[in-house]
Order: sequence, then C-alpha cells, then structure tokens
Amino acid sequence: MQMTSAPHLLAEDGPEYERILGDALRHAHERPDLEGVGDRLNTEQLRTMALSATALITAAAATEYEHYVKARGELRRAATAAGVDGAPDGPQSTAAGSGAGIGAVITVLTPLLAGSAAVIFLLVGYLLKAVGPSVTFGGSLVAAGWFFAAVAAAAILVAAVGLLVTALRNGATSPAAENEEQELPEDVARAREAWRHALLERGILPFLRDALADPTAGPAARTPHRSPNRIPKVGYSRPDFSGPDDGPAAGPRPTFTSPDFTSPDFGGPEHQPD
Repeated sequence: MQMTSAPHLLAEDGPEYERILGDALRHAHERPDLEGVGDRLNTEQLRTMALSATALITAAAATEYEHYVKARGELRRAATAAGVDGAPDGPQSTAAGSGAGIGAVITVLTPLLAGSAAVIFLLVGYLLKAVGPSVTFGGSLVAAGWFFAAVAAAAILVAAVGLLVTALRNGATSPAAENEEQELPEDVARAREAWRHALLERGILPFLRDALADPTAGPAARTPHRSPNRIPKVGYSRPDFSGPDDGPAAGPRPTFTSPDFTSPDFGGPEHQPD
C-alpha cells in the first residue's frame, strides 16, 4: 500500500518514513510496550493503519522536520550556486552540448549508413562482374563496397568502446551518489537524525501503542495451529466406536428368532382308521 500524501512530509521523504515504520514493526517484539503485536492486530494491519495516518504521525515531529528541510534546502542552494559559478558561459555550454549531441548522432548513423552502402556496392559490383567480366566498373564498385564495410566495422568498434567507457564512468560515479547521504554536512546530518528520532519516538511508537490498546480493534488474522495427528473433517463424521472400557455397556441388541414352522400331519393309508 502506498503512503498517503501528508502536508508535513515532502514526497522525497516518503520512503524514509516508510523505512522507519518498517523498522519499528520489525523490532516491535523487542519493546515491552509493543508485545501485543499479533494478538489482535498483526504487523500488516498496523502498517496499513500507520500509512493511512501519515499526516497525524508526521505532525508530531513537524518542528524537527521543518528544521531538517530548511538545512537541506540551504545546502542544495549552496551547491547549485557553486555549480553555476564554476560552470562555463552559456554559449560555450550550449556549443558543448550541441557537439555531444552531434557526436552521438554520428556514432549511431555511421555504422548504419556505411553498412548499407557496403551491401549495395558489393551486390551491384559482383553482379556486374558476373554479367560482364570485362567491365572494369564492377571492380570499382566491389572495392568501394569493401571500403564502406571497413568503415562500418570501425564505426561499430568505436561505438562499443564508447559504450564501455560510459558504463565504467557511470559505475564509478554510482557509489559516490549512494554515499552522498552519508557525506552530508554535520548540521544537516544532525537535523535529519533529530527528525528521525522525533518521528519514531513521538509519532510512530505512540500511534502503534494506541492502536494496540484500542479495544475496538479486530483480531489479527492468524492461521490456527493444527495437530499433525488430527484427522480433518471432510463433510461427514465417523461413527462412534466404543470399546468395553469406554463407559457402561449399551443395551442388549435385538435378537431375531426364526418362525416356528410345523408341517401338517400326513399319514399313510395304513394309518387310516377302519
């Protein structure tokens, strides 16, 4: 979730605010007053609430922030003035920029144009030599084609060297740009550290404590722990099987008796009465 805009915080300082908030939430369990993180509100819920209340939190360190912004602005104005004083005159600077632009265009177009000319001259020259071997013009075109091919190869080599030099130069200046923050003057560095401390102690931490102490806050979404020996229910329940030691015995089972079938008394003719 992106941080909402706050009247007390410039856009360039938004990532620093989020970083301080993230560090506070990451080390919340090391603070006794923030031990409740995870009981009713987890870190993501607290982060969302703090980002939504950016204006309220940063207002607690507004004085330190204004001092830091003022010191940083003075430093930038001084650096800009020094750069303007040490820069060459306007026409010379413009001419240098135009020269650099023309050089870049030539570096890009030379391989393309020379390569295209080489392909055309070689193709036409070899065709003429194939059609009329006695024609000397075909040999001239072939020679011109190989010349433009050499020019294209040289231009490609020069462009590759230029790209390599530019990459090495940018790689050398990148650490300096990254360490620029650590090389701030002492007054600017102190103002920045004072703002960070005030933002954490008077803004972020009190907000997190109040959020954790709010009884209306909902429970944190946590996954309940399941025992590995527990059989999950899948929509039906197992029948209850009870052993002989699981309580009183159940009632007697119903018994079924077969019906008493008797055959009729049939006697032979010898048993008939006279």
